[in-house]
Amino acid sequence: MDVLSQLLALIPVSGRLEVRCHFGSPWRLEPPAAGQLEIPYHVLLSGEATVEGGNAPAAMLRVGDVVMFPGGAAHALHDGSGLMAPPAREQSSAMLTVASNDGAGPASDILCGRFVFSTFSERLVRGFLPQRLIVSSAAGPAEGVNRLARLIALMREEAQEEGPGSATLVGHLSAALFALTLRHAAEAASAPPSLLALARWPRLQPAVLAIFDAPEQPWTLPRLAALCHLSRATLVRQFEQATGRAPGDLLTEIRMAHAVRRLGRAEPSVAAIGEAVGYQSEAAFQRAFKRHLGITPARYRATLLRGAAG
Repeated sequence: MDVLSQLLALIPVSGRLEVRCHFGSPWRLEPPAAGQLEIPYHVLLSGEATVEGGNAPAAMLRVGDVVMFPGGAAHALHDGSGLMAPPAREQSSAMLTVASNDGAGPASDILCGRFVFSTFSERLVRGFLPQRLIVSSAAGPAEGVNRLARLIALMREEAQEEGPGSATLVGHLSAALFALTLRHAAEAASAPPSLLALARWPRLQPAVLAIFDAPEQPWTLPRLAALCHLSRATLVRQFEQATGRAPGDLLTEIRMAHAVRRLGRAEPSVAAIGEAVGYQSEAAFQRAFKRHLGITPARYRATLLRGAAG
């Protein structure tokens, strides 16, 4: 499996549409803060918009652009005029809320929703994806653009028609939107430092795939560097340039993701889980887990099982 497929396997998401906005300028949209396991996203269906937030400069969105906030950062979208926006009206339907206003200027149409991911992938999402990601369905490889544009069109149609099963279908389409958006970002030359940028560093692929494929192995920097035919210093430097993190950080986060997923079940034992994800002793696993998650594996498991029972 390629790196993106490995990453998507560790970050399973569902999705939901929440609001469709029909705004005339001037307008401003400030969504509520994201929940702990949520990634807000917006799709610009028509018009233009300016997006702010996500630890990045303000940017202009064009028709077909998708913006998501993997870091869950507070953000705003607006028409860019700087004028006071009239209040929005909301009307709820069976599937989503439709917001509109009395702005008389150029109109914009926006789909707003959230991707929802699992507890075990939280640290990978927050630590190895960019704070803000903008992808255009109007730029890039032709076939990929067509797929993303068709997917967005289908989501728009389902949101408009609200036929039988539309809410469930849009949820599945949202998960596909997440995967296609990450693919486009990985293929773009402008991908910010993150796991997505690794596509531009082919020399690092052997080490990254080894970490994903077999995190239980006793990987060291010299072993990983040898896979890439690089020196240890070069491996670390290039990895940090690509992702903003060290190779050991990725290894630990993947091990923790696998461990948390296993801890969501009553079996096997904590010691067996530690061994399965690459720790030579239960004590080493306990130390690493508590250092990274601030709680012991046993207590974490108890919390997960109580939540499942509730």
